[in-house]
Amino acid sequence: MRRAHHLSAILGHASHCPHYGLDLDIMTRDRLFLLRPDFEDPAYPGQRFYCWHCAVIEGVLASFPELAIQIEVERIAWPRPRKAVIALVGEENQSLPLFVLAPGATSAHQTGTYRDRAFIVDKDRILAALSERHGFPDPHP
Repeated sequence: MRRAHHLSAILGHASHCPHYGLDLDIMTRDRLFLLRPDFEDPAYPGQRFYCWHCAVIEGVLASFPELAIQIEVERIAWPRPRKAVIALVGEENQSLPLFVLAPGATSAHQTGTYRDRAFIVDKDRILAALSERHGFPDPHP
């Protein structure tokens, strides 16, 4: 009973379990990679930016927090290389926003696969997959 309670607590509240040597969220959940807002691009000195595609998705997540908790969301810095992304989908697939499906999962909206892991790089397809896989409402036409 005590071990079952411990595992339940891990699954519900933690993304890493050193006791079992597992990263449970990576193994079982869809992952969404978004750019952290307020970044600089050396091509535009003195200016600060946000990714508007990521901002749209952030707004949807914030509007439906009870659905957003089903997804592992990682906000990463703008400069490349993006090591967390490369580890899952390869160096050639670093564009963000990026929705990486749970292992073994597929979607009609996926735009690619890497080592048998499906992913989506288009914001509209990501929004459609959030509806398909996690019950988010569809955007109004």
